[in-house]
Amino acid sequence: MRTLARTCFRHRWLVLIGWVLGAIVIGGLAGGVGTDYRDEFKLSGTDSFDAINLLQKSAPKASGDQEQIVLAAKDGQITDATHKARVEEMLKKVSTLPHVASVDSPFKAGNEGQISKDGRIAFANVTMDDDIVSLPLDAAKHLITGAQAYNSDQLQVELGGQAIQQARQEGDSGLLIGFAAAFVVLLIVFGSFLAAILPLLTAAFALGVGISVTGLLSNAITMASFSSQLSLLIGLGVGVDYALFIVTRYRQEILRGATPEEAAVNAIDTSGRAVLFAGITVCIALLGMFALGVSFLYGVALASSIVVAFTVFAALTLLPAFLALFGKRVLTGKQRKAVASGNLATSDESPLWGRWSSILEKRPVVLAAAAAIVMLLLASPALDMRLGNSDAGNDPADTTTRKAYDLLAEGFGPGFNGPLQLVAENKSGDEGKAAFQRVVDAVGKTDGVVATTKPVTVGENILLAQVYPSASPQSEETNDLVKKLRDDVVPPAENGQINALVGGNTAIGIDFSKVLADKLPLFIGVVVLLSFLLLMAVFRSLLIPAMAALMNLLSVVAAFGVVVAVFQKGWGAELIGVSSTGPIEAFLPVMVFAILFGLSMDYEVFLVSRIYEEWHKRGDNREAIKHGLAATGRTITAAAAIMVLVFGAFVLGGERVIKLFGIGLASAVFLDALIVRSVLVPGLMLAVGERNWWLPAWLDRFIPRLNVEGEASTTHTPPPPSQPAAENA
Repeated sequence: MRTLARTCFRHRWLVLIGWVLGAIVIGGLAGGVGTDYRDEFKLSGTDSFDAINLLQKSAPKASGDQEQIVLAAKDGQITDATHKARVEEMLKKVSTLPHVASVDSPFKAGNEGQISKDGRIAFANVTMDDDIVSLPLDAAKHLITGAQAYNSDQLQVELGGQAIQQARQEGDSGLLIGFAAAFVVLLIVFGSFLAAILPLLTAAFALGVGISVTGLLSNAITMASFSSQLSLLIGLGVGVDYALFIVTRYRQEILRGATPEEAAVNAIDTSGRAVLFAGITVCIALLGMFALGVSFLYGVALASSIVVAFTVFAALTLLPAFLALFGKRVLTGKQRKAVASGNLATSDESPLWGRWSSILEKRPVVLAAAAAIVMLLLASPALDMRLGNSDAGNDPADTTTRKAYDLLAEGFGPGFNGPLQLVAENKSGDEGKAAFQRVVDAVGKTDGVVATTKPVTVGENILLAQVYPSASPQSEETNDLVKKLRDDVVPPAENGQINALVGGNTAIGIDFSKVLADKLPLFIGVVVLLSFLLLMAVFRSLLIPAMAALMNLLSVVAAFGVVVAVFQKGWGAELIGVSSTGPIEAFLPVMVFAILFGLSMDYEVFLVSRIYEEWHKRGDNREAIKHGLAATGRTITAAAAIMVLVFGAFVLGGERVIKLFGIGLASAVFLDALIVRSVLVPGLMLAVGERNWWLPAWLDRFIPRLNVEGEASTTHTPPPPSQPAAENA
């Protein structure tokens, strides 16, 4: 690490030119070749996925995503001649739009069920020619524009459906807001424009190159359409944090009297090592998504890991070159004068954090217990977490999807916003049709079902019917209904003559939630185990990695508790513009866990590596913890403040899922920095004493040695790892 830092410092222009040329070449290649981000969603072995496959194979025109055009007469009835003529003209135009396979008019014979009993509200089903993951976004936009052109003072036209919702939600990733917030915090922390801009410059280079590389790889590997946005979010977070840690250590070394070169070398040899190991743990957390067995997430995990790897590489190579270029100008004017006059700093510890560490040292058990109680209380709502897919009833009130939802609920019932499908392949002619009719009849008589459509044959031999639940798509009642239909209603009615599948978008969401919920413990277990093994090798300890794993899990679960309290229970929801409650998005625990476990491990590694360094210098556990916390507390809280502001900006958006991510990520980082790293971890380490650094002799010989504290480890020989030191034992 010292050789790498010295080389990059001395050959600053070569490094800078290399990064610039690399960014231009890779960016040019990505621009020339283009990207091929695509969503390929598979849930093998589920009814809903089997139903889609059956339709795509035998009746592709009926397998596409289904949108709804909801119509409301502002005076009279929708069947009045004037309204009917305008609606028919609109539907005729919609049927000619790109990617529209068919339009099912409410005025068609046999579709009387698509007109409300009072005759004021009606809906038309629009079937697209591709499924939701493959349908171009422009197709939904054209559908919205084409249909709403017929809005008037007499006729209200609104649209609903997954593709419509995605088209409406399209927006930027908030990257510029994130950079602006990060710059303000860095300027406050460093008091120097150059010092504040360096972490952002380093992160910007890393993000630019990393996103270009993932864009190129998307042509060879399937990567979801949101992979680049998620990678930018994660990369911004860790990239700024990593550079902040190194720049902070560099400034501390300069203030102690080191030359710029020695300061950069020492910063990379200490904080740089922590950055390297923290980056590895983030990648482990992200790549742990492979354990879920959901191919849709593989590309997301790979893309995010690549961007994180580039942020680490930039922090260890590009940043030393920048530091060589700017030298002592990263200090404030007052600090430069002090160094020039020989008034050198004797300590890099914050007086405020020094006082806090002294307080904590006196009552570690009491304060740690209080912190644990607070975290557990915050985490307790997570016990009631229900995974699912929130429906359009949670959309902002002024959006077309919310208006369509409300109109359907008013005219027909909330279940019409998410119909189920019965799909079967007919291999026995009239007998098969009769068997399918029995299934439809049995389903129609089931509690929780308000209506079914007449079976139709699509393609050559595929039987299809719509089922309308009484409850909304996101409700637990609908989830129970799907399970009941599959387990208790459909099989007896089939009588072995046909295989009817319960599918549709609502069923897909239910199956997706179940698959992720079933695999979540394995995913968490793999990530925690691999991180434990890595930290055990780094810190030569059993208790430190175990403590880190538990504390990181506690931070994540506390964040889930906050999310459940706000979005599922509605506690304080109106304060952030959330007007209704619902389930937690099924993919949120996976994504949030991967991101937060990585960020939490960043702070853990940075804190404990400094404590470990102080322990090697001093040979005293209590002194090491006291001085390590005093030296890193300010930097960790600054890094956390940046992330809280970046993630908190998401709450300003109108979309529920964006608010979910914002609250979950911001609250976790806030709690992790303020309570876990500032109180709980150091308090527990003080209570445990020298046993923190104990490792059985046989295990010490077995696992590889990884040096995270640099040359500091050679200045003091700690007690033998196989036996705890007597002090505090």
